Amino acid sequence: MTFTNWYNRTLNKIWGFVEDRTSMKKWALRPQPEFTFKPSYWTGAFVVNAFLMQVVTGALLLLYYQPSTAPTLTACGQPLATYSVAPAAWCSTYYIIHSVPLGSLLLSSHLYGAYAMIFLMFVHFFRGYYLGVYKAPREFSWMVGTLLMILTLGMGFTGYLLPYTQLSYNATNVGIVLALRLPTVGPILGPLILADGTSQGLLSRMFDAHVLLIPLGLAALLYAHIALFESHGIAPPATSDPVQRRRFNEKEDKSSVPFMPHIFWYITKWGLLYVGLILGIAALWPWSLPTYVGNVAAAGVVTEPDWYFLWLFKFVDFQGVTPVLAIGVTTVLIVYVLFLPFLDRSKRTHPRDRPLFIWLGTSLLEFFVLMTVWGGETPGVQILPMAVAETVGPLFVVTGIVVALFYWRYRRSYLRRLAARGMPFAGAYPLPSTGTPAPVAASEVSSRE
Repeated sequence: MTFTNWYNRTLNKIWGFVEDRTSMKKWALRPQPEFTFKPSYWTGAFVVNAFLMQVVTGALLLLYYQPSTAPTLTACGQPLATYSVAPAAWCSTYYIIHSVPLGSLLLSSHLYGAYAMIFLMFVHFFRGYYLGVYKAPREFSWMVGTLLMILTLGMGFTGYLLPYTQLSYNATNVGIVLALRLPTVGPILGPLILADGTSQGLLSRMFDAHVLLIPLGLAALLYAHIALFESHGIAPPATSDPVQRRRFNEKEDKSSVPFMPHIFWYITKWGLLYVGLILGIAALWPWSLPTYVGNVAAAGVVTEPDWYFLWLFKFVDFQGVTPVLAIGVTTVLIVYVLFLPFLDRSKRTHPRDRPLFIWLGTSLLEFFVLMTVWGGETPGVQILPMAVAETVGPLFVVTGIVVALFYWRYRRSYLRRLAARGMPFAGAYPLPSTGTPAPVAASEVSSRE
């Protein structure tokens, strides 16, 4: 008997005893197929791990942070002979970095953890988009996930102001102007965000939203997302078969790997690796605190948001693009993503069978990356319409050509495989004579993942 087999059998016996005495099997998450033990199937769990780390580091920061714009007579990083008056929010952030044991590591890991969580969220989103996991019966799970993505971006936006630097203050004001341009919602958000119109009112609202309101919304939606996941299970591999089942049956569930302790330890392993990476990055590249709001030395600070909003700020730099138009386009994109399950009605989930939506998703991804890089290189620089057409136009055209070529190539190869198996088809797709899913060749299985 190998050590791995002995270890697994021993672990199963120990956990079987724990389950028998505690009835934990009744509330543990559902088992999952053994083939899903790949990182690509657990991108959502990685986002949850990142969120939990943000909760822990954020709670520790709350022990020292002061959400106040009141001036504080303190050295605040200046030589002792030249005292300056700086806002308490900025000074408490400075104190965390320079006076709290491991404070710089704590603050930097919270900041980089936010970046990593948003990046992992985008990875999770685009994986689901390309593999068609939003199709029946998982439409509402996709919609809840979209709302989670919006709230996560809201967490980043509200947290950006809390150090109360001149850079974050300028960027937040621009973001608020754009938010107030939202149709119908904008006038409602105005009093909620701006409070009494003072800088203290704005900081207090951002602080409350960041540490209380949005986390409560995230927790509620996360519970709904996990509950829907429990109902439908993990999505089977993408397929071109229109009658392929979109969930696993009870027999398959019983033969799957249980959540406790196998899946739990699998996710924990990746979670610990994530924590180690974030702490390592924070230790090697600690965050530098920019100057505070109102400092005369900050007069030349260029307004620039965090990377995940750079694309929108650069979009406003296009000549002729007003804040109303920018926020209108953003609203259309949100509505498109939210109701995507009802727009893409095809029963086939493989990317090769959804050329239109693959082209749209890939073009949006490329546009997002291009605008993010462009905004980081030339923030606040106006772009003429001709430069926009010469840069963005070829992006959509070339992507369309590439998707069309791949669709044509895979359509031909798929038809050849159907013919080799003697399966009937009409046009480009099979028409099984019974309700039982047709057998799939090994080459077809290998192309699903």
